[in-house]
Amino acid sequence: MIRILATIFAGLLGLAFGSFLNVCLSRWPEGESVVAPRSHCRNCDHTLAWWENLPLLSWLALRGRCRKCGTAIRWRYPLVELAVGVLWATATWQWSGPSFEHLILGVSPWAGLALLGLKLALYWILTALAILDAENFWLPNWLTLPGIGLGILYVAFELMSARQLFIMSHGALYAAGALVGAILAAAGLILLIRWLYKLIRHREGMGLGDAKLMALLAAWLGLPGALLSFGLAAILGSVAALALLAVPAARRGSESWAASKLPFGTFLCIGGIISALWGQPIIAAYLRWAGF
Repeated sequence: MIRILATIFAGLLGLAFGSFLNVCLSRWPEGESVVAPRSHCRNCDHTLAWWENLPLLSWLALRGRCRKCGTAIRWRYPLVELAVGVLWATATWQWSGPSFEHLILGVSPWAGLALLGLKLALYWILTALAILDAENFWLPNWLTLPGIGLGILYVAFELMSARQLFIMSHGALYAAGALVGAILAAAGLILLIRWLYKLIRHREGMGLGDAKLMALLAAWLGLPGALLSFGLAAILGSVAALALLAVPAARRGSESWAASKLPFGTFLCIGGIISALWGQPIIAAYLRWAGF
């Protein structure tokens, strides 16, 4: 019963934080404050009443349109709210059940709660980065770099809360070196691909933001988890490219299609979310399939 209540509470809290994220996603690219002015229609400046600010419910009640000018409210608003709510509920369901941390590592409930809070922050950050890259081809440093720091904090706190980890038997210095090595290797992979693309095509491919995002994933998930995220992103990006190619307008000029941009950071964020939630069983299944 407690597990169900915790999951429901996390989901509702996620909806609220998803609503705030929508404000950030609309104002950050414009250089506006996320605190003032109050939430308003960006077409007619109508200040929203409290009941027009309820996550999901307001969008449904208003039928996806501004109450004053009738302008359509973008689908991004309910989708982001729903995404954060579902992610936070799923993470809480995993945490409050017979999870890896509770049964194997013996993490105390308070330490586990702190780890959960950090993990929820990861899903919020990845959702923000996914939308920002999809809409603006922008992965801001003030999200990726603090995200790396939070990932290092998460791993350090996890290690301190579970001293019987194998890696800790080699000492804290070894653990720190392994983490830094994973971060550098993950970022280096993107930088290598970026260099090879520029060498062959004589133009920029991936941006430095993708390298920092990959470092963020390695800080949180380790090198195997980051590589899984990259593999999933490559698959999702390939599917998106094929879907784009299937659009007749995109095929009119082969050169223009080849120059089309795809937000790889968005796919990398989706892969990171999947890896964070189910990475261990996916990697274990792959290793069994490969015969390791």
